[in-house]
Amino acid sequence: MSATQSRDSSEKQASIQVARGQGTTRRGFLSLMTKGMVYLSGLLGLRGLISFLVYDSGPTTQTRINLGASSNYPPGTRTLVAEANAILISQEGGVLALSLICPHLGCLVGETPDGFTCPCHGSRFDRSGGLIRGPARQSMVRLEIEVDRDGNLILSMA
Repeated sequence: MSATQSRDSSEKQASIQVARGQGTTRRGFLSLMTKGMVYLSGLLGLRGLISFLVYDSGPTTQTRINLGASSNYPPGTRTLVAEANAILISQEGGVLALSLICPHLGCLVGETPDGFTCPCHGSRFDRSGGLIRGPARQSMVRLEIEVDRDGNLILSMA
């Protein structure tokens, strides 16, 4: 190979490299995509953190539900009140009403033989709604229950 051919060959390679340098390189594309995914993940994580810090599990308006005669709820029974996402627990001393909305992030808790468990993050509560294990920081919300003059139970959610 002569010096002239060698120079022509290196000029072709240089012009090819210049042409490639004008577009996006594979490394540049992958770097941009990685940065975009990290940014998107950060935004989604921030949204979750904000909802965790400011979540309010209580209803915003006053709602009263007539549950019927108190004699319909003998001690030892547990009754689901679906329209209120609540459960009535009848005991010897009266009736306890608990919201089934987890105080952590608002998932519906499920009843277990020994209490309640949140399926979203695993918070556990005893049979009367007391906190056993987090991440929830407080017990289940107790709802106000009254007996009207006719002997009917009235569930109040404020």
